[in-house]
Amino acid sequence: MRATEAVTIVRGEQELLRRTAHLFATATDVACAANDLATWARSRATDEFAAALRARRAGSARIRKIYRSSVLLDPVSARGLADDRDHYGMHIRIATEEINETIVLDNKLVILAGDLSAGQRGYSVITQPETVQGVASLFDAAWRSATELAVYDAQIAEIRQLAPQVLDLLSQGCKDETAARALGLGVRTYRRRVAELMAALGAQSRFQAGARARELGLV
Repeated sequence: MRATEAVTIVRGEQELLRRTAHLFATATDVACAANDLATWARSRATDEFAAALRARRAGSARIRKIYRSSVLLDPVSARGLADDRDHYGMHIRIATEEINETIVLDNKLVILAGDLSAGQRGYSVITQPETVQGVASLFDAAWRSATELAVYDAQIAEIRQLAPQVLDLLSQGCKDETAARALGLGVRTYRRRVAELMAALGAQSRFQAGARARELGLV
């Protein structure tokens, strides 16, 4: 760990948890942005961060979360987000663009996730007021442009059901006519579903959609 006056660089989730868990337990305004549910890496710390938020009595804090749309392609993840909303009073919205993984606590502290290095991810813990306010403003702008979970979930329900089959057919290199016939769809409907799937994955091409789906464990 190395620190400046207003920025602390932390290596690894356990160290981040040690330094900030008490802040999660007492914060009254929590804003999170993440591309997937494995934010802050796949470790025990992930569950402990989640537990710290879920332990809060519903209504004792405003908790806002923005996730990338690809999260909803996994039925288990989609149900998990709905549970967080319904059981813990979290406010959840969905964005289609890639998100910088960020947490803002009480508009006083920001945690920014960095890249992996030697198997550990670095985190910048920032308390410099002007920087915190700038990041909070960016989150608020993203929040306003994002879609409520229930609305986006309804929009993506059919493509979520078809996603595994569509991705499998794309990986096989099937022509659109063949794939559409296999799914019992018209060619135009199939192409529309592929476009919707690409949009949910944030992909610009079918190849990129396949790569992104593999990253997410959807295929």
